[in-house]
Amino acid sequence: MSGTGGRNPIFLKRGEGRGYDMGRIKANFKADGDETANQYSISEWLMEPNTKGIGAHSHEQENEIFYVLEGTMSFLVGDEWRDAEQGSFIFVPAGVQHDFENRSEKPAIVLNIFAPGAFEAKMVQIVDWFKEHPPRDAI
Repeated sequence: MSGTGGRNPIFLKRGEGRGYDMGRIKANFKADGDETANQYSISEWLMEPNTKGIGAHSHEQENEIFYVLEGTMSFLVGDEWRDAEQGSFIFVPAGVQHDFENRSEKPAIVLNIFAPGAFEAKMVQIVDWFKEHPPRDAI
């Protein structure tokens, strides 16, 4: 069964998807690239307690949406850090500096939507970067 543009429906249960292990950070991709005609990418990111992210960065053309599924994550958007507890929604327009980390004592999970475009193609590079620069303590 295929939909518009020859794409197929996707049904994944909890924990299913394509996983990437970066030590104290894990990503699980649900849909990307060919599955979405490069319109967006959807992934879950788990961060262990007291874990820094990749560092402040921005994307020239892509917007990012974050939705906190479990725990509390701290987000840098522009030049301001804010804590985002479960149920929080964060929209980061293209060109805006951002970062995220888990400053709490419990694991945190965030849903990420990256649009437009495919994000998963960058994961091999990101995993390799974390091998050279393991996640540090957030506090």
